[in-house]
Amino acid sequence: MNAPTVPTIFAETRRVARVLRSAARQRSSADAARFLLDDMAEDMIDRLGFVRHSPSCALLIGAGVEALAAYLRDGGTEVEADLAANPAEPLTGGPYDFIGVIGQLDAVNDLPGALIHLRNALLPGGLVISSFIGGQSLPALRAAMLAAEPERPAARLHPMVDARAAPALLQRAGWKDPVVDTHTLAVRYPSLERLVSDLRDQGLGNALARPAAPLGRAALARAREAFAARAEVDGKVTETFEIVTLTGRRSLAGT
Repeated sequence: MNAPTVPTIFAETRRVARVLRSAARQRSSADAARFLLDDMAEDMIDRLGFVRHSPSCALLIGAGVEALAAYLRDGGTEVEADLAANPAEPLTGGPYDFIGVIGQLDAVNDLPGALIHLRNALLPGGLVISSFIGGQSLPALRAAMLAAEPERPAARLHPMVDARAAPALLQRAGWKDPVVDTHTLAVRYPSLERLVSDLRDQGLGNALARPAAPLGRAALARAREAFAARAEVDGKVTETFEIVTLTGRRSLAGT
């Protein structure tokens, strides 16, 4: 029996390009947004402390891992950081007793396969924590994009993982003691352009395999108008980010 074909929604080259671009923006500007990256990294630090997991060797994937890497090294962990490692393929190096993934699983075609590869890269008893923005994110931006092209809206935002489906994915991938939880961040924006800039700063730009053409002048004006229409009395729009965190282990038997 042939294995099921995985739909090609994302382009791996575009996923890599966006995380490398994010790292470059972070290096070149002290004003680059990083609140999502910092939130995910700080949350991972808290979780590691709570479960008292003190790894000897760790792999960190994604941008914004500096604070997490420093925390681990201070505890004596040997840390390997790879901005653009592809979690949807077997990971080289290792095995590791901790893998932290910041913001990359939102743009892989084979999410169940990625979860399996992450588990397989662990030592027995090793821990994975992966955080990314989930399906309840960016309602204001989604509404603006629909208003921009009301008759034939193009695919401009990623399909995102519904946190309610994640537990079944983790069980299917063989994670032990799987935990899925979410929290939200509300951020207020003076303009649509500032929101888009913040997304690019943090490696959340478009990684679709077949991206739509840029918005024309009239469509962009409609998007700006729709976004501004959601403003509160101070002229700012509240945008919401749902952060999904997946936590699990490889069994002590190594399965």
